[in-house]
Amino acid sequence: MIHENILECIGKTPLLQLSRLFTHQSISVIAKMELLNPGGSIKDRPALFMLQEGLKSGVIHKDSHIVESSSGNLAIALAMACKIYGLKFTAVIDPKIASANLQMLKLYKANIEMVSEKDQNGGYLKTRIDTVKRLCQQLPNAVWINQYANPNNWKSHYFGEAEEILSQIDRKIDYLVIGASTSGTIMGVSRRLKERFPELKVIAVDIVGSVLFGGTSGPREIPGIGASTVPPLLSPDEIDDVIYVDDYESALGCRELLEHEGIFAGGSSGSSISAIKKLIPTIPKGSCVLTLLPDRGDRYLDLVYEDEWFEMIKKRHFNRNTRRQENLTLQNVV
Repeated sequence: MIHENILECIGKTPLLQLSRLFTHQSISVIAKMELLNPGGSIKDRPALFMLQEGLKSGVIHKDSHIVESSSGNLAIALAMACKIYGLKFTAVIDPKIASANLQMLKLYKANIEMVSEKDQNGGYLKTRIDTVKRLCQQLPNAVWINQYANPNNWKSHYFGEAEEILSQIDRKIDYLVIGASTSGTIMGVSRRLKERFPELKVIAVDIVGSVLFGGTSGPREIPGIGASTVPPLLSPDEIDDVIYVDDYESALGCRELLEHEGIFAGGSSGSSISAIKKLIPTIPKGSCVLTLLPDRGDRYLDLVYEDEWFEMIKKRHFNRNTRRQENLTLQNVV
């Protein structure tokens, strides 16, 4: 088959059993390879679907100027899609964006609005959203896609990779482990898979420093997972459990994926890998665990795969654990 444009290449990503990294013979871990999408991430799906549905409804038209807040991947996906649709696009980003993502946005000729002021939780999300709202008042024909509240975000995953998984899988899925941020992915995929597998346990992966599930706000280095504000799309009642990992555990998971499976994946992929390692000792033999690998590692060369940065967050990780152990010891003495 010969496709007419790059957007037609989105989806149909393969499933891969991670048997070299997870050697437990009684438990299988399967990954959906979303990093193989043409824009390099799972965000190709919601970017395309939200634009298509907006065009169908008339909210978006040929003169529209698309505006969106993004930590990188959705901005790149929208820049790619808007290039094909001939639409103007402005990405509202923050200083934590990976340098490779910023360079890609510039190559796509996207308009870039960089915020610098942190919000009350120490992140940039609220500041980015406030900037989007201001730009929508200033720019002619501006349309905010609003990935945080747009139901077409989660629907893109429900009708996209979740449907593909059901056509690809040859066994019952017991656990779904997915990193959370806007929550579109975990909501869409889990809703569709639970229709086939009602007993499925949905495990959200969150990063230390994120407030998504009531955690304490704090510094976070890796973009694309966690949030400083709870998004409207998140429905906590549909989540069975939350596993927290920190930046070091996420980066370590990425490096282990590369070492054992030859997969060059991004930060949130490593988050899920480390979360699965924490999950496995608690689940029954014979279980099948499904996860998604959302993006490629080339966007994290100056973070996850940079040795000096890795050593810095490694020290932070062990210092935090040492303080926690000291506090527990003190409490036991008292």
